Amino acid sequence: MTAGPDRPAFLLVHGAWHGAWCWDAVRTALAADGWRTHTVDLPSSAHPDAAHRDGSHPDAARPAGLLEDADAIRDRLRRIDGPVVTVAHSYGGAPTTEAIAGAANVVRAVYLAAFQLDVGESVFSFLGAPVPEDDTGRTPPNADARRLHYTDVPAAEADRALARLTPQSVRSFTQPVTTAGWRTVPSSYIVCEHDRALEPSRQRELAARADTVHRLPSSHAPFLSMPGELATLLGRIAGSAAPQGADVRSDEGR
Repeated sequence: MTAGPDRPAFLLVHGAWHGAWCWDAVRTALAADGWRTHTVDLPSSAHPDAAHRDGSHPDAARPAGLLEDADAIRDRLRRIDGPVVTVAHSYGGAPTTEAIAGAANVVRAVYLAAFQLDVGESVFSFLGAPVPEDDTGRTPPNADARRLHYTDVPAAEADRALARLTPQSVRSFTQPVTTAGWRTVPSSYIVCEHDRALEPSRQRELAARADTVHRLPSSHAPFLSMPGELATLLGRIAGSAAPQGADVRSDEGR
């Protein structure tokens, strides 16, 4: 199948501690069905030694936060021709919400177990987590990341993912959203029903803000545990004309 001129492309936005690499299997599955895909590496997850595209290096004393991540997403959107469906995972939902406001080519935003925050909310405020006195540093991946993120991911694949995780900017969790793009862009939420990182009950709170709701029987990382099923669902969402407010259950992968 080939992509038509009006068929949207996907921009896949990773979550905290991850990178664009986490979407590789999903991109392969989407490409097999004729979908164009793009990714972005968020600066808040960049390794302290990594260089930016312009050759400069991250500020080790003050790592990038949510607003810098949103700038990176906006820049990537500007360089994609035609309509775009954004797909944001976990933390990535927060800067994507910021970035899609006013983005003329974004036709739908998909939140995958993601923070579909409103104006004034941050990841920490939504979770009720205390704001640290000093939020200028980085936080390492959770020591229990295998259980929290990858319970249904094959062991070898989980090992590879764990080896690629990088420290995450604390500011990315504490900076509030200043504009909520999902209020003007149609949105869909995918609840990961066996998630241990972001409880499904909290996901359902966030999903109440979306126009359509879907579900996958997965942990926090369906892009690794069931990439084919996730790609099929994303294709359905991008190509569907489901009425606003519909609650569409995905049983793929059962």
